[in-house]
Amino acid sequence: MTASPGKRRVLIIVENLPCPFDRRVWQEALALRAHGYEVSIICPKGRGYMAAHEVLEDVHIYRHSMPLEADGPLGYALEYGWSLLMEFVLAVRVAVTRGFDVIHGCNPPDTIFLIALFFRMFGKRFIFDHHDINPELYEAKFGRRDIWYRLLCRLERWTFRCADVSIATNESYRRVAIERGGMPPARVFVVRSGADLSRVRRAAAKAELRRGKRYLVGYVGVIGKQEGLDLLLDAIAILRRTRNDIHFAIVGDGTELAALRRMSRELAVDDCVEFTGRLPDEALWQIMSTADVCVNPDRANEMNDKSTMNKILEYMALGKPIVQFDLTEGRFSAGAAALYARKNDPQDFAMKLCELLDNEELRHSMGALGRQRIEAGLAWHHQVPQLLLAYETAFGVNGAPAASVGDAGLRH
Repeated sequence: MTASPGKRRVLIIVENLPCPFDRRVWQEALALRAHGYEVSIICPKGRGYMAAHEVLEDVHIYRHSMPLEADGPLGYALEYGWSLLMEFVLAVRVAVTRGFDVIHGCNPPDTIFLIALFFRMFGKRFIFDHHDINPELYEAKFGRRDIWYRLLCRLERWTFRCADVSIATNESYRRVAIERGGMPPARVFVVRSGADLSRVRRAAAKAELRRGKRYLVGYVGVIGKQEGLDLLLDAIAILRRTRNDIHFAIVGDGTELAALRRMSRELAVDDCVEFTGRLPDEALWQIMSTADVCVNPDRANEMNDKSTMNKILEYMALGKPIVQFDLTEGRFSAGAAALYARKNDPQDFAMKLCELLDNEELRHSMGALGRQRIEAGLAWHHQVPQLLLAYETAFGVNGAPAASVGDAGLRH
C-alpha cells in the first residue's frame, strides 16, 4: 500500500438512498476521508435527510429532491431521468466550488456513466461501484425480458466500458464485470459490504419486545417484491397451525409494505406479525438483539442468487442464527451460521425455523460462528485495503492485479 494520496478529490454519486443512511456508501466515504481524500457526495433527499447541503465528519453532502417513489417501468424511467438531471447540475456545482478528480458512481441505475463521460473531457476518472445487477433486478420485479430489460443490458455494458475501475460487492458480481462487462480482471476489485462493528451494537434482550410470546423472530431490510416477505408470511401461516409462541418483528419500509400488511390480515397472522416501519438504529439493534432467530426470505432468482444482502452480515455481527433460502452468495456470507430452506418453499422455511427455535444450543453455536465469521474476514475494516487499491489503480499509481481481500479464511 502506498502513502496517503493527499488532496485527491472524490465525488460519489448515489441515487438509491440518501447519505449517511446508505451504509455502504457512507462507510466508503469515511474510509476514503480517513486516508487523505477530500470527499463530496451527491444523493437524493429522504426522510430524516432533507438538508440540501450539509457537512458531516468532513464529508460534504449535496442532496436533491425526488419527484416520486417509482413503481413500474415508466415510473422508474421518470425517477432516473430526474435524478440524472439533478446529479449533473450538482456535479457541476461541486466541480466549480470544491472540485473533484474522480467520479465514484454507485448504481442503480446504470446511467451515472453519462455524467462521467461529460467530465472525462476535463480529465476526470470514473470508478463504477456495482451495487445491483439491474437486468436481473428488473426481471425479478416484473418477470419479463422486454425492451426495458434489453435497454438495461446495454446501459450496464456502456457503464463498464466507460469505467476506469469497477468495484464489485462479491465474486459473482466480479464475474459479471469481467464476462458480461468486458472489464480487464486487474481492474475489478471485490469490496464487500462488510458489517461495521463500531455501528452494529448488541444490546440486552428486552422481554416486552416478544409481545408476550416465548420467541422473537426478526427481519430488517427493504420491503419490496424481490425480498420474499410474502413467502415469509406464508411460512408464518403454516407455523400458526401448530404453534402460537412466536412473535415476528419486520423492520423496514418499501413499496410493498401496505400490500404485506393486507396479506397478514388475510392470512390471519396479523396478531403475531409486527411491521415496525423504518426505525432509528438504537431501536433496530434492540429488536434484533432480542430476536432468537433472524430471517432472510429473499426469493430465489438470478438477482438474489448473485447478490450479497447486508442484513445477513448484520445478523451475523449481532451473533444471531439465520434461516434463509439456499442462494449462492447468501450461503457464502453465512456459511454454517444459517439453516437453508429449499428455494421458495414456505413449508421448508417454517420447518427450519422450528428446528432452530426448538434447539437453544444450536442457536447459540450458530450465532457464535456467524460473529466469528464477521470478525475473521467480513467486517468492514477488512474491505478498506481493497477499496484503496481500487483507487490507486484508477489513479495509475500501480497496476496490481485484483485480489479478493476479505475472503481469506472463509468457506462456502
